[in-house]
Amino acid sequence: MKSIFITATNTDIGKTYATLKLLEEFSRQGYRVGAFKPIETGVNSHPQDAKKLLQSSKKLNPDFNAINIDDICPLQFSLPAAPYVANNGEKIDLKKIKKSYTKLKKYCDILLIEGAGGLMVPIDREYFMIDFIELFNSHTLLVTHDKLGSINDTLLSLEALKNRNLPHTWCINNRHFKEDFEKITLPFYKKEFERVLMLEDIKTLCLELIAKSNSNSN
Repeated sequence: MKSIFITATNTDIGKTYATLKLLEEFSRQGYRVGAFKPIETGVNSHPQDAKKLLQSSKKLNPDFNAINIDDICPLQFSLPAAPYVANNGEKIDLKKIKKSYTKLKKYCDILLIEGAGGLMVPIDREYFMIDFIELFNSHTLLVTHDKLGSINDTLLSLEALKNRNLPHTWCINNRHFKEDFEKITLPFYKKEFERVLMLEDIKTLCLELIAKSNSNSN
């Protein structure tokens, strides 16, 4: 079983959208897929993002009919804030998260784990979202945005991943400012990086994720 941790340069960048697209494409490629959202904040009656992930997972992988919303999202908080704040500064229940992870991975060839916010979102006083990547021994997909400020946000997040020696892939969710992005941001990316992946080219992105995760496991 492979796990891929989907994070972003900040909140509202498109993590859930990216995870849903990845679920569909990996399924088309013949993999048994599933999704995991360890923590969701801003929850009223039910976790909105986790509900979408569960519905998609069940549609694409019948084995996930045995899974419920509390399995896919074991920690839910009502306050729309970083988990540390939403949980009143209390220590996070990692045992609950690990139990769900162990259950879900039995039903998957690929488990997509969606983080909350960006890499340095505090979970408790000792734990940040980036620590989940090491906990689950995952390959990371960093999703970045297409508006002004993308370069700074992307480079900072990539630096954090490199400092931890965490294998990663990154892509751009080019959904809002396509014309401006091509003039203002894309020229730097093309010069700085050998390859620039777009989320909309989902097939190529999935092939890249599989290739890199295979390479990292060897």
